[in-house]
Amino acid sequence: MNDNSIPNKPGSIKNIDADAAAISFGQPSDDLTGVFLRTLIASKPAGKFLELGTGAGRATAWILEGMSADSSLISVEFDEALISIAQKHLGHDPRLELICLPGEDVIVTLPTNSFDLIFADTWPGKYNHLAETLNLVKPGGFYIIDDMLPQPNWPEGHAEKVAALIQTLEEDTRFETVKMSWASGVIVLVKKA
Repeated sequence: MNDNSIPNKPGSIKNIDADAAAISFGQPSDDLTGVFLRTLIASKPAGKFLELGTGAGRATAWILEGMSADSSLISVEFDEALISIAQKHLGHDPRLELICLPGEDVIVTLPTNSFDLIFADTWPGKYNHLAETLNLVKPGGFYIIDDMLPQPNWPEGHAEKVAALIQTLEEDTRFETVKMSWASGVIVLVKKA
């Protein structure tokens, strides 16, 4: 197997990357995380999905690629410059709702048990408002986070935050959990029925 050979990348990735580089955005989701998301998303036809931390839309593009025509995605980003890139390249897709607000403000407005998959790629929904976010996952639904393996850009003290988060997730008996040394370190939770 060649994990670095990713077939069928979304066509918008190259332009998203160029625009993100132009504003020096250095924290995009990688292709391995993207192909993983696309695969899991495809398991939920007519699914309702939530992405916390759109960034410039790189993971968003992968998610959209895996979605059926009758699925929907809400993607949340507080940085106007970043979400404008996603809007430019992905905003034409009627299945996508881009929201430019702090994630915390959106999480608290969403109904319990309403999403088939949540990808939390920012602090809200991962390091804060975690309990509220986990409550949004439907039974049989996925909660996915990445960047769980040590990263060179981690600030001092972040490793302890990661360890605490992992322990919290492993102790939540509502979910089955798997930690994967895939991409930047992916953790997948599935809410038990």
